[in-house]
Amino acid sequence: MERIKLAAISAFGLEAIVKRELNELGYENVVTDNGWMYFDAEVKDIPIANINLRCADRVMLVMGQFEAYSFEELFDKTYELPWEEWITRDGKFTVKGKSVKSKLYSTPDCQAIVKKAISKKLCEEYEVEWMPETGAEFTVQISIHKDVATLTIDTTGAREGLFKRGYREKSTEAPLKETMAAALVKLSFWNKDRILYDPMCGSGTIAIEAAMIGRNIAPGLLRTFASQNWPIVKEDYWKDAKIEARKRIDLNSDIKIYASDISKKAISIAKENAAEAGVDDCIEFFDKDVMHIKEPMFPNGILITNPPYGERIGEIIDIQQIHKHLGLVFGKDKTWSIYVITAVESFEKDFGRQADRKRKLFNGDVKVDYYQYFGERPVKDNA
Repeated sequence: MERIKLAAISAFGLEAIVKRELNELGYENVVTDNGWMYFDAEVKDIPIANINLRCADRVMLVMGQFEAYSFEELFDKTYELPWEEWITRDGKFTVKGKSVKSKLYSTPDCQAIVKKAISKKLCEEYEVEWMPETGAEFTVQISIHKDVATLTIDTTGAREGLFKRGYREKSTEAPLKETMAAALVKLSFWNKDRILYDPMCGSGTIAIEAAMIGRNIAPGLLRTFASQNWPIVKEDYWKDAKIEARKRIDLNSDIKIYASDISKKAISIAKENAAEAGVDDCIEFFDKDVMHIKEPMFPNGILITNPPYGERIGEIIDIQQIHKHLGLVFGKDKTWSIYVITAVESFEKDFGRQADRKRKLFNGDVKVDYYQYFGERPVKDNA
């Protein structure tokens, strides 16, 4: 088969990181458009992208892109695409969709038209009257933006995006997505030679993702993907991608990550998750109330944390006290770099200092800011 086009989708604000990840994997000429990073690839790249991307939400196979001003035009141009090259005779295919600023504004109607066009094409190709839809899953997405329709198939899996690493069987009440946690680390100055601390770690996601980055453990090694059941994406492609990913794992570096939480139950869950991810040797977990921390444990640290957001007035006041305490303990130490993601807009005022940089992100559907305070660079020992 000739070359294909794939697209990695990311949350708002993370496009540059995902593009950099794709470049690091060897993909050039990555084109970014509204949270979609398009890149040229081959079928064997479907496993490579899914297994290795840390900050993308999913990897889509781009079937076609065209202008559509009428349902007839949408039907005809969808029908013309080579669905039979991907969807098997018994393939189960569902159609999801969205339409923004377009003449074809009814999403349910667009989905129905696309489903009908694909069904007709497959029935003719396979010489059957109807598709049994009992086999592998193919989730088709129709996205129309300013009258340009993009048709894709989800290679990752509709129910489990790339944030589902496979190590977090248990989690605390308001967990941070693994993809977002990895992005927070990548947006910081942390590297495997520096100490990282999360004083409100919950189920340990930030610490675990940092350890996986430090060890260079591919995030998709422990899980399965929808396209593993597609005959065109050969089993050998998956095996080869996993073998190459395992070769790149760094087991020799001495990685020092600390993570604490007020909840002993959360710490217990975090330890289990770290062990499941294979990075428990990199992280020291302990239970401690952040308000009881009197001073940094060591100099030149990187603090990355996701404090609770709170909805009720009493909660917000308590959270603002946590922000103030972080400023008093860590904000005064010029050797520390501090990174905090929160939806509480008073953070800088509470912390006592304007951030060196502030990024707007989305944690799920919640609009948040990522406050970044840059400490002094550590002096390297040349001895």
